Amino acid sequence: MYMHFLQKTGLLLFILACAILIGLLFWDTSYRITRETFSGVSSDEATQERLQMVFDSVPSATFHDPFSFNQMLKEKFGEYNKEVIRTFAITQEELDRIIAAFPPADVTFSPTVTESVWQDGDTDNFKREQFTAYTSWMEGKSYSSRDELQKQLNKTRQDINQGIRENKGFGDYQIKSLQLALTRNALTGPTTSRTTFWLFLTIGLGTAAALLYILPKLNLLPGIKNDGVYHRSNTSRGWVAIIIGSLLILFYIVLYWYPEYMVSWMALTDPLSRSLSGNPASQWFFYGLLYTLAIAVMGIRMLIHYRHSNYHIIRTISVIFFQTVFAFLIPEILIRLNRPSMDLKNIWPLNYTFFYDYNLEQLTSAGVIGTSMLVWGIVLAFIGVPVLTYFYGKRWYCSWVCGCGGLAETLGDPYRHLSDKSLKAWKIERWMIHGVLVFAVVMTLGVLYTYFTGSGSVAGISTYSVRSVYGFLIGAAFAGVVGVGFYPFMGSRVWCRFGCPLAAWLGLVQRFKSRFRITTNGGQCISCGNCSTYCEMGIDVRWYAQRGQNIVRSSCVGCGVCSSVCPRGVLKLENKKEAGRLNNPVLIGNDGVKISG
Repeated sequence: MYMHFLQKTGLLLFILACAILIGLLFWDTSYRITRETFSGVSSDEATQERLQMVFDSVPSATFHDPFSFNQMLKEKFGEYNKEVIRTFAITQEELDRIIAAFPPADVTFSPTVTESVWQDGDTDNFKREQFTAYTSWMEGKSYSSRDELQKQLNKTRQDINQGIRENKGFGDYQIKSLQLALTRNALTGPTTSRTTFWLFLTIGLGTAAALLYILPKLNLLPGIKNDGVYHRSNTSRGWVAIIIGSLLILFYIVLYWYPEYMVSWMALTDPLSRSLSGNPASQWFFYGLLYTLAIAVMGIRMLIHYRHSNYHIIRTISVIFFQTVFAFLIPEILIRLNRPSMDLKNIWPLNYTFFYDYNLEQLTSAGVIGTSMLVWGIVLAFIGVPVLTYFYGKRWYCSWVCGCGGLAETLGDPYRHLSDKSLKAWKIERWMIHGVLVFAVVMTLGVLYTYFTGSGSVAGISTYSVRSVYGFLIGAAFAGVVGVGFYPFMGSRVWCRFGCPLAAWLGLVQRFKSRFRITTNGGQCISCGNCSTYCEMGIDVRWYAQRGQNIVRSSCVGCGVCSSVCPRGVLKLENKKEAGRLNNPVLIGNDGVKISG
């Protein structure tokens, strides 16, 4: 009874901490705009000058919510950009004068012919430079008539005018970045005046409350219990699960696309960020802290829940260690040391930005440390992955090292039974995850082509557009919003099953060239279904066990829970010689799934 009271108290305190954290976004929070708000926002002098010009007309004012403040910022940026375009855009009249400077037929384009169109002055000089740069490739090119030339120059004019915001004003990405910085500078409220107090009352209280809820489970006998997971509202897609999932989805949407509305949370973790990296906290530091705490706290739950298994104890400690040290602490310390910051365990293609031009330039210009990181990343992706997967299967990464897997194994453990075990889901999984892998490879090849050749497109397709699409659809929407937000609806490994390109790469090696397998003793199977119920990867383990079929599915992450929940010892994780891995192999074709032999 006493233990039950402690758990209820812990749950109530955790809900209270979450409510306070959300309330801090709105409670007694103001955004005060002064000239100091805009000082030092950008390290680029030209941008800083434009920024001061934008807000010279803005009087000192105080906004009492982030929405009205950011609406004002958007309006000011929009007004400035409109004025920039009105001033520096090449007009239709100017284009008509350019075309009129050429003969009616048999036109050979030369930029010098257009010089008479432009007048002296900063504005016309800018237009002349832009026009000359954009038409340099046309020099000496012949056109049958002015009309044909006009078609080409109309497109050139559109391209020039579209780039004016980035050259003289503010581009969309720059506006988002400046909005966030300005909102942070303007923030006043409890998180800036009593930061430590509110940090302990939110994140500190939430962590302590979660432990208070978890630790009484030590009084239970070791072993996994069939404890009604299909009947509790929070683990069976009930109303509590819907609320949890909705909050997670909303959090990720704000994190990725509207971080200016969570600056109070960033300010909350400023002391920790400054102590580690020397910089104020960003949305990614706040997220990284929550992510690491979630794995650590729920990892303690995992250690208690699976304490009858040494395998689970060791691998849980492993994912906590790698997340805390490699993913959180080391990157922050590297920033403080003025070195390239990188999660050394985040492997391409999961780390899809590794081969981006800015990352390659940062690493190659950072001396020995940067070069070592570059070599480490390449060796790990193309040598480490196949070699380690050959000996240990994909479990060496997915269940022991990976942060995504670590969160799924700890925070997502209460939802592992919700994974779809149907054949239809398996078919969708194979198409989706390998499709993402192909997408990642093609995108990376395009990015490398751009980096080494300087060309911005391949076969007329912009490589920057491709990587933007990948970042939005896969890197943010799939990995974040769906990958974690859908835990209460589709189980804990949605991203790992359907979207992770590294899991696909590891799985290909595991399926066709690995010593890892899960062996089964079909004669001992009593068809209780525990193994299938607890498989987070949507594998119908019982189907294999009933037939004495070794499990070598490419999706299996080797978590070992199926073996731990088996009451008869039917399942065993092994790393042995390749011979005998496939006994009566499962064949997958257009006519379904069957066993040969």
